[in-house]
Amino acid sequence: MRRSELMRSSFLECPARARAAGLVDEGTFTELAGPLDRLTSPHLPALGEAVAFDDGIAAGVGLIGNRPVFVLSQEGRFIGGAVGEVHGAKMVGAFRLALAAYEKALRRHPEDLEEYRPAVVISFETGGVRLHEANAGLLAHAEVMDQIQDCRGRVPVIAVIGSKVGCFGGMGFVAAAADAVVMSSQGRLGLTGPEVIEQEMGKEEFDASDKSLISRTTGGRHKYILGDCNVLCEDRVGDFYQSLRDLLSLPYEELCRCRRIGTYSLVQEQMALTALAAELNPSDARDVWRYCGNADPEGLTELETGEFLRTARRRAREVS
Repeated sequence: MRRSELMRSSFLECPARARAAGLVDEGTFTELAGPLDRLTSPHLPALGEAVAFDDGIAAGVGLIGNRPVFVLSQEGRFIGGAVGEVHGAKMVGAFRLALAAYEKALRRHPEDLEEYRPAVVISFETGGVRLHEANAGLLAHAEVMDQIQDCRGRVPVIAVIGSKVGCFGGMGFVAAAADAVVMSSQGRLGLTGPEVIEQEMGKEEFDASDKSLISRTTGGRHKYILGDCNVLCEDRVGDFYQSLRDLLSLPYEELCRCRRIGTYSLVQEQMALTALAAELNPSDARDVWRYCGNADPEGLTELETGEFLRTARRRAREVS
């Protein structure tokens, strides 16, 4: 696919490898541990399950300007993008390479480090842990979170969410721990998926067949109003790419102010938000939108993205 065509493509519809190439500068993406290396799950064959030669994730490195960008792009068409041992190892390996690249940039470019500072970008499309290899998947989640902590103060980590499966399960925690989150209106982010909620709590609690309900509860617009999503963009690969360029052009300390967790003041803010939720007791996400100052929450769902961004009122942050 030509670059111009890729940039116009729906991010929602793009496979993992195309997304990865589109999130960095043209012609710069190099895949690491790709299908030709045939790194497959050691557990799935024992269970009679098919394997994928990339284990459901495209991992590689490209450039945005002079900055190395390590991209992890999950493939929802393989076991829903679920994380197993090899999948998780590729994620952890990319983080370690990014940290090594940071040390190299620090030695070579101490005066203009911002221009060469590496970044990690995760394009999420996952339901979380791969149940076929649950212990290995849980360990992988923990190791990725550990790597994010190691990146603090050195390497920015940006979550990108706009693919079909969304970002759920333990990977929802990983996305929340990133320095910044970029979503489209079609992106979905949460801990427990709609089908699991319905299964455990009943259809009257959450109707997983109600696409509008899912969208306004876990979708990009709701997360943007709440502040869980820092940048809301159109469903085009080019728009996600430009959003990454804009974020990475910020001074690192300014980018870090996009975080939602990681400091005592942010914990206090989250606790206050939990108390507010208990007090407000909303029956629908639109109740929260109204509380945030949106007089016509129903109308927000009908707006084009640009008009939504000009119109929507966001939750006021309680930390600087």
